[in-house]
Amino acid sequence: MLQLESQSLVQTMPQSTKTAIMIIGGAEDKVHGREILQTFFNRAGALEATIAIIPSASREPAVIGDRYRTIFTEMGAKVVKVLDIRDRSQSEDPLMQEYIEECTGVFLTGGDQLRLCGLLAETPLMERIRKRAHLGEITLAGTSAGAAVMGHHMIAGGGSGESPNRSLVDMAVGLGIFPDVIVDQHFHNRNRMARLISAISGHPDKLGMGIDEDTCALIEGDGVLQVMGKGTVSIVDPGEVSYTNQPSVGATEPISIFNLRVHILSYGDRYHLQQRVILPPNV
Repeated sequence: MLQLESQSLVQTMPQSTKTAIMIIGGAEDKVHGREILQTFFNRAGALEATIAIIPSASREPAVIGDRYRTIFTEMGAKVVKVLDIRDRSQSEDPLMQEYIEECTGVFLTGGDQLRLCGLLAETPLMERIRKRAHLGEITLAGTSAGAAVMGHHMIAGGGSGESPNRSLVDMAVGLGIFPDVIVDQHFHNRNRMARLISAISGHPDKLGMGIDEDTCALIEGDGVLQVMGKGTVSIVDPGEVSYTNQPSVGATEPISIFNLRVHILSYGDRYHLQQRVILPPNV
């Protein structure tokens, strides 16, 4: 099979302008083709886009916020503002709330997912963002830490390169955009499959989603996920697991898990999150 260049792939991906939720594995291309960021820009309204950048996960929010503001301004967005939230009380600022009502796209940057959740979880501002995203009124994107927070159960940290075990993953409460999904990012780049399996073994009612760098799981309002970018999205589905020793072994002992289903999806592949089935590609 021919290895297509990124520019060719852009032409094969349906260029819908409908709103969506975009979960990005981090390190997305910010310089060359910018396919993922360009898709966010288009889905947020293109030349009519009013974009809110929330860099609260970053240790340098002003720097990272300004970087994304420059990118989307250069693309031609109508308005781009950085909501530099450093205290939970800021989410009650009437001007910020008014801007969230006006905006057509919200972008959560990378950094520390615990910091992001500490500042935004259960605030009026975040609740409004979540509601507008679910209503299809805005396009919501999160990269790296901004992706990790998408589930109710969130991977806050952990290790790699070991067999699955409970000590390999640290869990916390996320922002609950997709309550039934546990997201891990920088996935194959940092060898995190065992970490995600460790998380899923303790939460077998959830669906695991591991997203590589410069890769995006773009999710439409009907629950259909489509992959874009250079890497893969790994789906870890424990729906038919017949046995796991997870509750009964020590924290550092290996986890057994039987009949776990794993899908590796690459560019253009589609998956239905609610039905948990692979869908035929768009043609």
